[in-house]
Amino acid sequence: MTYKAVLCGCGAMAKGWLRALQSASDLSNEVEIVGLVDLDLSVANALATEFGLDQVTIGSDLASVIEATQANMVFDVVVPSARSAVVSTALKLGCHVLSEKPLAASMEEAKALLSLAAETGRVHAVVQNRRFISGVRRLRRAVEDGLIGEVSGIHCDFFLAPHFGGFREAMDNVLLLDMAIHTFDAARFVSGKQPLSVYCVETNPSGSWYAHGASANAIFRLSGDAVFTYRGSWCAEGRRTSWESAWRLVGSKGMITWDGEEGFEATVAGGEPSLLRGHRILPIPSAPDDGETHGHQSVLIDFIDAVKSGRKPETVSYDNIKSLSMVFGAIESARTGLPVSISVEGH
Repeated sequence: MTYKAVLCGCGAMAKGWLRALQSASDLSNEVEIVGLVDLDLSVANALATEFGLDQVTIGSDLASVIEATQANMVFDVVVPSARSAVVSTALKLGCHVLSEKPLAASMEEAKALLSLAAETGRVHAVVQNRRFISGVRRLRRAVEDGLIGEVSGIHCDFFLAPHFGGFREAMDNVLLLDMAIHTFDAARFVSGKQPLSVYCVETNPSGSWYAHGASANAIFRLSGDAVFTYRGSWCAEGRRTSWESAWRLVGSKGMITWDGEEGFEATVAGGEPSLLRGHRILPIPSAPDDGETHGHQSVLIDFIDAVKSGRKPETVSYDNIKSLSMVFGAIESARTGLPVSISVEGH
């Protein structure tokens, strides 16, 4: 079966979606882009021209394009403030939906979308493409194999200075809402732990070109008496970290460090008879070689396979809401100056 998909939101992010679809032969045989939707029709037309989508229906109203094309799938690439309306429209018209992150612009909207997805019986998932990269999969496999014992600490540093322009520079809580969710979701995935509470300090440092919240420092309490700490800034000029953060996992037997790129090291206690016993280096298992490490393309493949088979996709919305709860918990803590309990009861 070939699924008919409408791509809603034709800005710069949409190009990554179309490249991922066109570069995977399996996807190109299973998904046909039949419609493009954007409030600015010139942007949609330019995207169609760039990617050779000569036969697609182009419009500014999602419902009309879905009905005109008889689409059964929607790829949601709109700005977060428009997500709820887009996803609601698509689900009500019988479409499966894969959305850009974040899942929603608030926890209330997220819970409403989850309820609607359950009511309509459609697959609803989120593009957490950072889960599907080699480094994150290697960390997950090492933890599952018990390489460093029981994980008690996950510590991530994220310091970059991207000059995006556009909507990000006008957003509130820009780092937490638009970027930190990648690391939050990956920390939850790698550790297998669930978030319980958070204390966060959010600032907009001197020299920031963002309107609000370009820096955040958060401490999460996780299940199993574990802790996850995040230190980040999107206006940190100078020597940067990776986009995937710099990681240190602490376990009952040892530690794993990952620089977010190619630098991995797993160490356990050495045998030196002194106050500090030194360390011994262990090999780290490789990433799975089964299509799980191709980022956006892997998310799309997982989503399409879930629609076909009836299983849940890895980034299904009723799991992803746990990562979103970490973001909004951190935002609430930063606003109040108090620790915030994290709960997604019923999901």
